[in-house]
Amino acid sequence: MNDDHPEDSLLIAQAFGHTDATASVMTTLDENGGTWVYTLDGSEIPLTLLWTNPISERPEIRREIVVLYDAACERLGITPRPH
Repeated sequence: MNDDHPEDSLLIAQAFGHTDATASVMTTLDENGGTWVYTLDGSEIPLTLLWTNPISERPEIRREIVVLYDAACERLGITPRPH
């Protein structure tokens, strides 16, 4: 996520953390959700979001991040790119 889609991490942080976030990285994840740390005014702020469904296998992670990405785009009024 951090290497492949850094702009998506920032978009998620801006939608669910603070719209003025300037950077974001995913730091952890488990079966229940993921945690990002975003930067706002020089401070690092954790943001934990729950998955829509608990995950048990690696491919499910992508599905849940896509759900968050789409929800972030909707919340920010941005057209999501095709998946």
